[in-house]
Amino acid sequence: MRSNRQVSPGFYLLEAELPIRPDRIPRAGQFCMLRSWDSIPVLSRPISVFDAQGSRVFFLYKTVGRGTAIFSRLNPGDSLTIQGPLGNGFPMDLWSNAPGRIAMVGGGAGIAPFYLGAKQYRGAGCTVDLYLGFSGAAFLTDEYRDRADSVTVNVGGRITDEIDPTGYDAIFTCGPEIMMKALWEKCKACGVGERIFVSLEARMACGVGACYGCSKQTAGGNKKVCKDGPVFPAEDVL
Repeated sequence: MRSNRQVSPGFYLLEAELPIRPDRIPRAGQFCMLRSWDSIPVLSRPISVFDAQGSRVFFLYKTVGRGTAIFSRLNPGDSLTIQGPLGNGFPMDLWSNAPGRIAMVGGGAGIAPFYLGAKQYRGAGCTVDLYLGFSGAAFLTDEYRDRADSVTVNVGGRITDEIDPTGYDAIFTCGPEIMMKALWEKCKACGVGERIFVSLEARMACGVGACYGCSKQTAGGNKKVCKDGPVFPAEDVL
C-alpha cells in the first residue's frame, strides 16, 4: 500500500499498487475485493475503484464496520490483498452517433466511481455533469471539478432536487438507496426512466458470482450483484 489519508471524518482515500494488464484496466463502476488480515474478519470487502493510473489504483471508502476500520489504520508499506477489478461498470456503448451528455449523481461514499467515470467518459468525448450530495461536510470537490464539465454540490439537502433528467442522454447514480430511488422516480415522472443506471451495494463473499450470496431479484430474474452488476438499469432493479 502506498498511502491512506483521511479526506473527511470517516472517509479515507487509499492508494495501492495493482499490476494491471491492458485488457483489465478498471472501468467506472467496477470494484475490487480488499483485505488486510489473515482470518478475521472472514470476508474481504468490496470497494469501488475511485481512480486508476497505470499500476496505481485508488479507493475511496467510508468506515462503517470492522473491516473498513482496519483499512483506516493502514500505513504506507502495509500489506493489502486486492482481487479485481470485478463486476460490470457503467455502460460505454449507449451512443450510436455522437457521444452523449451524462449526469453522474453520487451521495456520500457513492461519489467514488464518478472520479474515474468523469475522466473516462470525457475522454470518450462525452459531456459530464457531476452532482455530489453530502450529509456532512463536502470533500474532494476541487478534485472532482478538475475532472468534469460542471459540478453541483449539495450539503445536507437532496442532491436529486438539483438535476433535470430530461437534459441528459444517460443518468448514472451511486449512493444511498433512498437517494437512488428518488432519482429513479423523478426520471420516470419526466419520461426518461430508461436512461438511468444504478450501482447497487450488497454484502459479498466471493466477488465473482460463485457463492450467490449477493443475489437480487430483478425484472429478468435473480441476478448476482457482484458479477451481473453492480451496475444495472434502474428499471430492472428498482
